[in-house]
Amino acid sequence: MDSQYDKLSQQQIKISIAKPEAKNFIKDNDALSVSCTNSSSDTSREKWGKEIEFLFSCIALSVGLGNVWRFPFIALENGGGAFVIPYIIVLLLIGRPVYYMEVIIGQFASRGCIKAFDMVPLMKGIAYGQVYATALATTYYACVMALTIKYLIASLSEILPWSYCQPEWGPLCISTAAFNHTHLNNNNNTLLGKPTSSAELYFTKTILREKDNIDDGIGLPNWDLVLCLLSAWLIICTILIKGIRSSGKASYFLAIFPYVVMSILLCRALTLPGSLNGIIYFLRPQWDQLLNPNVWYAAITQMFFSLAICFGTLVMYASYNNFRKNVYRDVIIITSVDSMTSILAGCIIFGILGNLAYETNTHDIAHVVKGGAGLAFISYPEAIAKFKYLPQVFAVLFFLMLLVLGIGSNIGMASCVITVIKDRFQYLPHWLLASGMGVVGFIVGLVYTTPGGQYILNLIDYFGCSFIALFLAIAQLVAVSWLYGKFKTDLIVQSVLI
Repeated sequence: MDSQYDKLSQQQIKISIAKPEAKNFIKDNDALSVSCTNSSSDTSREKWGKEIEFLFSCIALSVGLGNVWRFPFIALENGGGAFVIPYIIVLLLIGRPVYYMEVIIGQFASRGCIKAFDMVPLMKGIAYGQVYATALATTYYACVMALTIKYLIASLSEILPWSYCQPEWGPLCISTAAFNHTHLNNNNNTLLGKPTSSAELYFTKTILREKDNIDDGIGLPNWDLVLCLLSAWLIICTILIKGIRSSGKASYFLAIFPYVVMSILLCRALTLPGSLNGIIYFLRPQWDQLLNPNVWYAAITQMFFSLAICFGTLVMYASYNNFRKNVYRDVIIITSVDSMTSILAGCIIFGILGNLAYETNTHDIAHVVKGGAGLAFISYPEAIAKFKYLPQVFAVLFFLMLLVLGIGSNIGMASCVITVIKDRFQYLPHWLLASGMGVVGFIVGLVYTTPGGQYILNLIDYFGCSFIALFLAIAQLVAVSWLYGKFKTDLIVQSVLI
């Protein structure tokens, strides 16, 4: 009965639009008719097992590596507190309304993002661009998962390998676990350069085997990272193999578990000497930076990346909702949780950076460690190594949390790409699409496992995801609000929520 009622409601929308000035709306009616017909014809489309699975899946998607891994290093690169205020402003004025718009469109169309743009066929290239950016993000998110798996295995050692210096790292290495602040002061005269923590050297020298530049090429893949990358894609494919129902069940754990570990790490970070200086640096507003367009650009792109809007994933998730589901409350909850998680992760990271600045006898928190994508693999392990009791347990918990966050984000992005292909080739079995996605993602991801892979990752992150997201978002808003029309968009909202 509900299915028949939804079909009738959608047909009534089509009729109601046709009444006023039919000549002016005839082309738009055809586009809406296509969308309605598509939405009502596919009675076999999967649905969430329970409505709350949509909420938890969106939280697992939005509250992911973009918050714990990407947000802190973007904030570090843009002056800490100078970045937080623009981020909150654009979240409230742009992020939340766009998030709501995407969810409503996906729920009404009951299709992936490309099919949903049947309402404005001329602008369907926007959807293809979103899928392209999502596919790129999927490949390097899997690489981050591979690094996490590598650290997770290393955490099982009797002594954490990043907590002490190795002879080949030279005299400038600071042993993280046994480091003494007074000892550094007494030996300043013997040091001929800036001291570097063993955690940072372990990441760059042992894990990445990073090169100073890529003038002579990026090098060959590190086979230990290749095996970790293979494991990451096997996990993703296993969850995706049965479709949205299996990933929906996994969302309960994927959404809740990270907060348990983050709470423990926050308590530990607050007990470290100098941590309050780092947190103050993170939260203190720098009003003069509000006129810096680069800070606003970073805040807007991070907001798109963190909420996962304008990447097609929200349209895909919402397409599995029941037609009459009221998503307004879910959108408020998801966007609020996402922003609070970003602030929480920032407090943890900058608390640790404040401690590192204290121990290396510097006041320059912005340059206390090397920035970029590797920040989470330096600062977090640095704090864990300082735990007096059972640091291995906390290391396992943290990297398991980071792996869970990566899985939650990657499941949503990979599902978006698979849904687009399945909407076009409905006869292909889901397991085949999931397997094909895994194979292609693994092959492409091999480039990130090379010694110069981090250079490629940063390039893809900026031009393939961050830079393109802003322009796709503007184009999407123009397509929906102007070309499709505010009048018909309001009717879609009313038909779904009333």
